[in-house]
Amino acid sequence: VFETPESPEPRGRPSPPHPFLIEPPNTSRTHLEKGEAFEFTLILFGKANEYLPYFVYAFETIGKTGIGRRFQGQSARFLLERLSENGRILYRPEEKVIRAPSPSTLSLESPHAAGADRSLEVTVSLITPLRVKYHNRLHAELPFPILARTMLRRIHTLNHHFGNGAPDIDYRGLIRKAEAVETFSSQIRWFDWERYSNRQDQSMLMGGMIGNVTYRGRLTPYLPLLRFSEKVHLGKATTFGLGEIRVSEGECV
Repeated sequence: VFETPESPEPRGRPSPPHPFLIEPPNTSRTHLEKGEAFEFTLILFGKANEYLPYFVYAFETIGKTGIGRRFQGQSARFLLERLSENGRILYRPEEKVIRAPSPSTLSLESPHAAGADRSLEVTVSLITPLRVKYHNRLHAELPFPILARTMLRRIHTLNHHFGNGAPDIDYRGLIRKAEAVETFSSQIRWFDWERYSNRQDQSMLMGGMIGNVTYRGRLTPYLPLLRFSEKVHLGKATTFGLGEIRVSEGECV
């Protein structure tokens, strides 16, 4: 669950994604005071929900060993107070019982069922750094064809490995039509996010794009892809919470 699995795919194909992602606290703060509480979101895909006890054990173990940069030879330690799902308590340490989660079904609406193909204005907000590699290099801009490819790749791999198989959608057609979508405005910038690796005992840069970009064009077939991507993140290092997006739409004026 935690290590990159061996890929059953032919050599040269990407390895299967991890079946989970962590959404960190929605704050720019990098330091917490002693005794201060914090929350984060854990999202599990497919059968990974059956391994929830292993995640609880992992978080409790990490809390004992410590996280973050060492200060006076010691990393910050924490206690796992509770685990909840939509307000329902799944675990408290004092109860010694882990209740089974009730996974929701995330399905991809058919692009053909999204409604009449009409001109729309869609704004994509990059909440956490988005790391997109295309033609073997990281990009600092997000033209719609690259976004479309990134969404289709994420949707395909998640459904293939953790769902009911890759969805039956016209990949080539969607990629081809994406070329006609224009970037109306862009306030995207590169942000060098720094994280500390206890395993390597050093800081690591994991930069990516943040900001907003607005597209105009015949975007109706892409709305299901965008809505799906809001929930599963995009790009590289999604397990760390990278690639979180928010989407808003409206008619072209």
